[in-house]
Amino acid sequence: MLRGRLRTLIPALTAIIALLTVYVAVGNPAEAGEASQTAAKYSFKQMPIAMPPGYDDQKMNTIRQVNPAYYKVRSWMSAVGASVAINDVTGHGRSDGMCLVDTRTNDVVVTYTPTAPAADQFTPFVLNAAPLPIDDTMAPTGCVLGDFTGDGRMGMLVYYWGRTPILFLPKAGATAVSAEAYQPQELVSGVDTDGKYTGPQWNTDAIAVADLAGTGHPDIVIGNYFPDSGILDVHGQNNVVMPNSLSSANNGGGLHFLRWVSATGGDAPSAKYVEDKDAIPFHDSTGWTLALGTADLTGSGKPDLYDGNDFGHGHLLYNVSTPTQLKFTEAYGDRTATTPKSFVMGNGSFKGMGVDFADMSDKGHFDFMVSDITQPWGLEESNFVFKNDTKSNAEMTSKLASGVAPFTQSAAGDGLAWSGWAWDVKMGDFLNDGSQDVVQALGFINGSINRWPWMQEMATMNDDLLANPAMWPNFQPGDDVSGHQPFAFFAKNSSGKYVNISKQLGFTNDTPSRGMALADTTGSGHLDFAVARQWGAPEFYANTADVGDQMTLNLYRPSSDGQASSGLEGIGSPAYGTTVTVHTPGEPQMAQVDGGSGHDGYRSFQVRFGLGMNMGPQTVTVQWHDTSGALHSQDIKLTTGTHNLMLTDHIQEVPQS
Repeated sequence: MLRGRLRTLIPALTAIIALLTVYVAVGNPAEAGEASQTAAKYSFKQMPIAMPPGYDDQKMNTIRQVNPAYYKVRSWMSAVGASVAINDVTGHGRSDGMCLVDTRTNDVVVTYTPTAPAADQFTPFVLNAAPLPIDDTMAPTGCVLGDFTGDGRMGMLVYYWGRTPILFLPKAGATAVSAEAYQPQELVSGVDTDGKYTGPQWNTDAIAVADLAGTGHPDIVIGNYFPDSGILDVHGQNNVVMPNSLSSANNGGGLHFLRWVSATGGDAPSAKYVEDKDAIPFHDSTGWTLALGTADLTGSGKPDLYDGNDFGHGHLLYNVSTPTQLKFTEAYGDRTATTPKSFVMGNGSFKGMGVDFADMSDKGHFDFMVSDITQPWGLEESNFVFKNDTKSNAEMTSKLASGVAPFTQSAAGDGLAWSGWAWDVKMGDFLNDGSQDVVQALGFINGSINRWPWMQEMATMNDDLLANPAMWPNFQPGDDVSGHQPFAFFAKNSSGKYVNISKQLGFTNDTPSRGMALADTTGSGHLDFAVARQWGAPEFYANTADVGDQMTLNLYRPSSDGQASSGLEGIGSPAYGTTVTVHTPGEPQMAQVDGGSGHDGYRSFQVRFGLGMNMGPQTVTVQWHDTSGALHSQDIKLTTGTHNLMLTDHIQEVPQS
């Protein structure tokens, strides 16, 4: 009996020891010196982002208008929605176009990166959904760049609070990036009746775009936060809710799975999607979703999915889809004697708010990181770093198929456990030394009056009361909850442990950040990044460090129109779902074409590898689906630098058009 009682205490003791380790480390001069030494290798230049003419002269809001039932928590309701994406919008082969959601104006802005050459610059503009119905009960919360028609032209998928998403599809005849170059189309059919929106009131905070069905086309997962309701309707009914638990809420908007069916190009482009209703178990479908990420964990060619939920469990979903039905099963982590309950994948109570997949261990398979709330003296949870424990794709397949998630949570040991109130997270190699750096958005409600005591009091509330907005404490303009946190930039120190060097790099703006977008915007091998600010202007940081050698792959399938590139058409259509392994000696690296994942931040389609001193030709394994859905894998030897590869039933290197 005594042995059993001691066993139950081990997880709690482990957590206490971890916290004591943090407090001992605070203020350690040696660590401060190590951070400065680590930061010395990095260098960034902040550059102004071009906005539409006269944009900065208009009124800039700092709060949302909300349903009267939410008025007392309107600052809480106003804490998300800023978004940024970087990709190739001109078709010139450079990832130097941007799509921004600015909460200050509720505008979706299309512009170019400050590093773009003159040939890629255009007059920035605001996307206009007309004639599709948009009103003041709706607000954009994110923008994903992508080729949804397969004709080699980059469009936009904009999602909202208050309605279903809208596709902005590029017209074949358009020769320049402008508002007139895009045709708005409802993503979900039957929601527009005679110019009036009659569809469901989705409240979307996360999107994942990937070839989930293995057909060679982009499928879409919608992650909704609030359940369908008029949360921004100032005349709305008092039928809205808050989460019904702080640790296992199951009354949220949840997930919708949209499978690509067909598309047409031309000057009246269109894309058809159908919703697969039973794609996941019901108990996984009603969370408060803030983050979605995809990666092919098994080598099957079909990406698996991580669903990050606020106020409840995150879910690792194993892809068992067919070309005609999206389908996933859930896998759970094993709990050992030393595993705190909240570290068990699928059963954790932390607030999953961002996720990104990358090969963090240089073992040729994917690990992933999840953002949580890690506020000292507030909710000091932990970010998650889930390390892949398998030695082969066959082992991973066997584990996931049996409902087991073979990952070990290692955030504390890696130095990535604590940062602040965290949101989007992205990993990338900013020095091209073969090591993944981490950028992470931070901060919640910016104000001057600390309301953490009220938050902590709310945490003791009975779950039966929590769903009622009237039972929540006030969160009004002027109130502050973790509202002054510069975003984090983690890099490995000399001992291989991550340290946050944002202060040393001069990243001191404490306006809350939300989305993070990464891309080599110049083609020089330097990874740049952009940051979306909640109630603040977006920012762009050009990488000016002395970097090592790298390999960047632009991966395409033949475009559907079968004609020579024209207008905004690029070399081909991005090869969604493609994975690449570079077999550097002793340390293979894996990466993927990320069609769009995370929380409101979307990297480019480039697949990048930092090679450090491995400067010679490298053997590369590429796995992809062709446009008929057939799965291929081929080894090819490539030199350092940038390569454009066309993927059919074989790989062909093609010049930039």
